[in-house]
This record gives sequence, structure tokens and C-alpha cells, in this order.
Amino acid sequence: MTTSQTEQLGFKAHSDGDWENRAPVQTRSDRLKSANRSDFPSVTGREVNWKFTPIAKIAHLLDGELADGASALEVSDAAGVEVSSVPMESDLVGRAGLPEDQAAANAWGRLETAQRILVTSQERQTVVVKRTALTAAPTAAHTVIEAAAQANALVILENSGDANLTETVEIVVGDAANLTVVSIQEWNDGAVHLASHNATVGRDGNLQHIVVSLGGGVVRVNPSIHLDGQGANGEAYGAYFADAGQHLEHQVYIDHNAPHTRSRVAYKGALQGEGAHAVWIGDVLIRRVATGTDSYEENRNLTLTEGTRTDSIPNLEIETGDIEGAGHASTTGRFDEEHIFYLQSRGISEDEARKLVVRGFLFEVIQRIGNEEIEARLQAAIEDELQQSVLA
Repeated sequence: MTTSQTEQLGFKAHSDGDWENRAPVQTRSDRLKSANRSDFPSVTGREVNWKFTPIAKIAHLLDGELADGASALEVSDAAGVEVSSVPMESDLVGRAGLPEDQAAANAWGRLETAQRILVTSQERQTVVVKRTALTAAPTAAHTVIEAAAQANALVILENSGDANLTETVEIVVGDAANLTVVSIQEWNDGAVHLASHNATVGRDGNLQHIVVSLGGGVVRVNPSIHLDGQGANGEAYGAYFADAGQHLEHQVYIDHNAPHTRSRVAYKGALQGEGAHAVWIGDVLIRRVATGTDSYEENRNLTLTEGTRTDSIPNLEIETGDIEGAGHASTTGRFDEEHIFYLQSRGISEDEARKLVVRGFLFEVIQRIGNEEIEARLQAAIEDELQQSVLA
């Protein structure tokens, strides 16, 4: 057979072929996972998980030197709660998953120890973890939050002040444990914060993960929740308020990896001011083994002024047809004028009516925290945001 005949029969690879090696990874589950930052290619900003992020503002956290931020944590006392420092090479580290991006891998690789918070009490405990002692120096941190079997706790991560931080947070929920983890970002205006939260939930375990992002220049908090035990439940909620020039980003991943698991995702945001930018990406994977799954995710955004930008992308990947249900929704828009008209008809001014709508919109998420003091403080912070608003 001649060369020309071989080519005609299709035995020669096409010059535009080899797509198995050249095509970008499209699904969240297929992404590279590694604790070694050198395993990740350099970030260009064209990658699916970086394309909305202002790379120039966070490049120094991707592969540069980082200080150890462990000493900046202050953990409150509570019954049945143990706080310790463990080596990064310990078997207690990495149980919730490895980093999925270069920023998380850089944080992981720069540290020698992780801070571990272990909850064993079966009576509901509240643990407050404050981080206020950081500076503008590039910093890394790794925190392991573990709820033992049948443990019950609310863990609140409070972030405020200055920061130039990339961190990984591991969450391990034991069988039949009930854990709520709340991450609150009230950074100063110039702060940069990149956080990867990786969670694994055991049999009949329950995790409620709540993110509230209000302050900071660039904030990117990405929860990755793996429902690895039969009957596991994972709920991810978020509230954010982006002002002029502020970038708030949340990429949520729910991995149904066992039968009869359940998940709910609901993120709500408000934006005002020129250049305010919010990014939400929601990925849900229902694996072949996850029969009987019940899942739903949604993202709602209110744009309060001109000049804002919202990128909202829900994704749903289903590998089995034997499920209870799955769906997603995304909306971005201005106020519902019928709501405004109704409030005005009750004697409320237009500006105050619009503020009432925003308060109620975000409080639906905040009230899930279950701590009146924290909820009241966040409501006051949102009120301060609204006082500066020029609602149109």
C-alpha cells in the first residue's frame, strides 16, 4: 500500500488531532490534584478556574515565598474541643482532598505544620476562630477542622484586618456528625485572600458550609464538598456584597460519591459601584454510585447600580439516572418593581424600600448561621454598605 493510499484510508493522524491531550479539562472531577505546586502549569488567566480572577493582583500568592500564618489564629475555648499543631506530613492532613489549583498547592507546600481543631462533644458547641494579626506580607495557612463521629458543633472563622493570604482549610465530618462551618471575610479594602475549603462527609453526616464575603480587595473562597458516606448531607450557602473595584469570587463543588446523598447550594449577592465584580461557579457531580441523590443549586444576584459585573455559571454532571432529583438556577438583575411599589404603597420611601429588599435578600442566608451575635453584627455591616449606596 502506497503512502498516499494509507493517508486516504485515514491511517495518518490528522494535523489538528490529539485532542485527548490538547483539549482543556472541562469537568471539575478531572482536574489535577496535587500538594506539589510544581505539578501545576503556570497560571495565564485563560484556564477555566482562573479566567474571571484578576491574576495580576494575586500572582505573588501562586508560586512566591510565603510566611507561616499559623500564629495569627485565636481559637476560643469550648467543651470537647481540642486544638493542636500537626506536621503537614501527618496522616491527619490530606483526608479531605488535595489542592486543585496552584495557589492552594503553594500554601500547602510552604508550611511545616497545620492547625487542627477536633470536636468530640455530642452537645452543640460553638468555636470561634479569629484571624486579625496578619500583615500585608504574603502568607500561607492550613487548618484542619474535624468533627468526630456523632459530634455537634458550629465553627466560625472570622477574618478581618490586613491580609495577603493563600490558605487551605480541610473539613472532616465523621459518621452521623453535625457540623456547621462559617467563613466570614471582613478584610480591609486592600486585602487579598485565596481560600480552598475541602470537605469530606461520612455516613449520615451533615455539613452546613456558609460563606459571608463583605470586605477585601480580592477575595476568592472555593468550597469543595465530597459526600463520601451513604446518607451524607451537604449544604453550601453564601452571601456577599461587592462595592466599587471589589472582586468577590466563589467556586462551589459538590461531589455526590455515595448512595442517597443530598445537597443544597444557595448563594446570594448584591453589587454596587463602578467595577464591582462577583463571580460564582457551581459544579455538582452525581457519580454512578450515587443512586437516590437529591441535589439543587442556585445563585441569585442583585445589581444595585450601573457599572457592576456578575459572572454566574451553574454546572450539573450526572452519571446515573437513578436519582431523586437534580437542578440548578441562576439569576442576575435589578429590583422587582412590584416589591418596591408594594412597600411604597405602605408609606415607605423608595430608597428605604430598596434597602429593605436588599436586607431581606441577604439575611435569608445569614440567619442560617445560628449565632445571634454574629448575625446581628453582619446585619449591621450590610446596613453600613447600604448607607453608602446610591441606589437608582
